[in-house]
Amino acid sequence: MSAILPPSERLWWKHPLDRLEAVWIAIAFIWCMVMFFMMVFWHVYGRQNLSTETYRTDPAKFSAQAQAAVDKWTVRTETEQKIPVVAPPEGADVYLVARLWSWWPILELEKGKTYKLHLTSMDYNHGFSLQPTNINIQVVPGYEHVIKVTPNASGQFSIVCNEFCGIGHHEMVGRLYVK
Repeated sequence: MSAILPPSERLWWKHPLDRLEAVWIAIAFIWCMVMFFMMVFWHVYGRQNLSTETYRTDPAKFSAQAQAAVDKWTVRTETEQKIPVVAPPEGADVYLVARLWSWWPILELEKGKTYKLHLTSMDYNHGFSLQPTNINIQVVPGYEHVIKVTPNASGQFSIVCNEFCGIGHHEMVGRLYVK
């Protein structure tokens, strides 16, 4: 037998399986099944993954809904750009818009209360990463991502874009306050 020449018998699956090969195939199969069921288990019981809903959306319609929510629940403005801080009531639909290179508006939520957070991008792909928690969502133009959130810790959180979106990507940081 040579590494240069092809094997004399080309139908490798007709050869008997060596005992050691069978053991390794069985180990690999069992490990694959363990990993598969662990993914399902962690999704259902481990609270590791967010259950999100995603819909096609029209940017103009989403922008109008976001503006209506901002007009209704603005409590103050912050930063040099006068970004509104929105404090919605419990159970409200909260809108967050990603656009070059900012998150709009700033959200102020209450600990222990549930909200429906609607996310979309107006221009390019952006990444929604809530720091220091482990929430990461890719925000795509033309799609609305809806997440039910119930803050369980008070403080100031950063919303970071983790999908490169251009020259001002490093400045795309938003805020979320939890009272």
